[in-house]
Amino acid sequence: MTGAGVLRRAMRRNAARLGAGTLLLSLHQVCEASVPILIGVIVDRAIGPGDTGSLLWWLAALAALFTALTLAYRHGARTLMRAIAHEAHLLRLELAAKIIDPRGLDTGLRTGELLTISSNDADNTSELLDHLPRAVGALVAAAVCATTLLLIDIPLGVAVLVATPLTLLALHVGTPYITRHVAAQQELAGQAASLATDLVSGVRPLRGIGAEAAASRRYARVSRLSLAAALRAARTQGIYAAVSGAGGALLACGVAVLAGWFALRGQISAGEFLTVIGLAQFLMEPVGTLTLVPGWMAEARASADRVARVAGAPVVLPGGPPPGDAGATASPDGGTPGLEVSGLSHDALTGVDLVAGPGEFVGVMAHRPADADALVRVLSGRVSPAEYGGSVRIGGRMLVEPHHTDLFEGTLATNLTVGGRPGNPEELAAVLAASAADDVVAAHPDGLEHRVVERGASLSGGQRQRVALARALLARPPILVLHDPTTAVDAVTEQDIARGLRSLRHPEGDDTFTTVVVTGSPALLAATDRVFVLDGGKVVAEGSHADLGATDDDYRQAVRR
Repeated sequence: MTGAGVLRRAMRRNAARLGAGTLLLSLHQVCEASVPILIGVIVDRAIGPGDTGSLLWWLAALAALFTALTLAYRHGARTLMRAIAHEAHLLRLELAAKIIDPRGLDTGLRTGELLTISSNDADNTSELLDHLPRAVGALVAAAVCATTLLLIDIPLGVAVLVATPLTLLALHVGTPYITRHVAAQQELAGQAASLATDLVSGVRPLRGIGAEAAASRRYARVSRLSLAAALRAARTQGIYAAVSGAGGALLACGVAVLAGWFALRGQISAGEFLTVIGLAQFLMEPVGTLTLVPGWMAEARASADRVARVAGAPVVLPGGPPPGDAGATASPDGGTPGLEVSGLSHDALTGVDLVAGPGEFVGVMAHRPADADALVRVLSGRVSPAEYGGSVRIGGRMLVEPHHTDLFEGTLATNLTVGGRPGNPEELAAVLAASAADDVVAAHPDGLEHRVVERGASLSGGQRQRVALARALLARPPILVLHDPTTAVDAVTEQDIARGLRSLRHPEGDDTFTTVVVTGSPALLAATDRVFVLDGGKVVAEGSHADLGATDDDYRQAVRR
């Protein structure tokens, strides 16, 4: 997908509104150009001869003309605004779906840049649907003016027909400079927004390590670069607008001076002179519009290129077979859903083998946090298969709940059901109890309707963890991977969560779900069936939590609290 392709698609899927809006704006421009023509006719045919009756008829015609041009602009602008809003909406939906694709998106862009593209650039791209009709309307107006001037006097018409395209051609030379400066400004604005997003989300850790000043200096540097790029783009566009305005004014003045000379020589009548003067003044508007069109198109094209970069970006993970196909829900051993990792090498990992069979509750304890982070990154789909060695085979749908989770603005209820599966009251109560999130609900007078601000900042760290865990459990994924889900809760609550996970997902004799918890929590590890121990990028031990605690000194020291 290219930026040009994005723009062409916008025109195709809004063809009806675009056509109607263009037609109405063109009619408006024809009516505008007809006003000085009609005034000239009134002077020559009614005022000059002193014909009162004819004057009244022509004034009625002038009123009808103003009514037509007003209605044409009103309905044309409304139609185009609908097209713009519709296209911007479709682009935002498309980009949002692409960005949140569970298979991951390989763009190299950070969160803030993606946010800028899916908002500002989507809007700028859809503005093409306004630029094109205005350009067509300006061309129609220029054509009407030129034709009228040719009928009044051929030299005047020729002057307009020759001077207008020459002016536009001269101004078109500056279009590439505008495109480059606008693209650079949008790129740096995206980087500044991305850095701001990262700093705001990590403000508490930054305060904890006393790095606020360093973070502020870093953002100030990026912000200054973004400001400088914005000023360069504005300066370029300002110079272009000034030159284009001056060019249009000089053209109109030239036509007016030439018309005055012809009127003095008696080559045109008084009414025709007024028509020429009126057209010369009116001509400044369409010519000015046409000179601005290249700048508008450059901005729309730059934004469309950025939209295409996201919309056409490849996904990190390959698509699996659709539901119902062979292998769509089959586990590694052909039974119910399970997880199999073979020879996994990525980052700190140098050949990890582990299996979580159907219905198993498996723990992974890593002596080095880097090993745990690398394993979770691969399982969560944030790493392309081309970037790691070995294989990861899953049966059915897998949900990976990372250590750092986000809540959304809304209520506790909307955060729990954001996956689209509200569950019945009994199921919701069981999930809240298993995750110890029932205490979070009970702590607020409005319960599940308690308001949650962006990123869950109105809740404590432990409350956020429990709500995020409840959300994951309510989704009922066949395979659930949890990474340190209880680091912000107290020991008693951690014990409750461990028992809740076991009873909710792995009751006796039920092999419906597979659960993997990557943690150093002894309470959670004690609730599992088996534990894999990672060290030096490999699995160095495997067994039950009790057996490993009795036979492996390193393991015992690592999980002891």
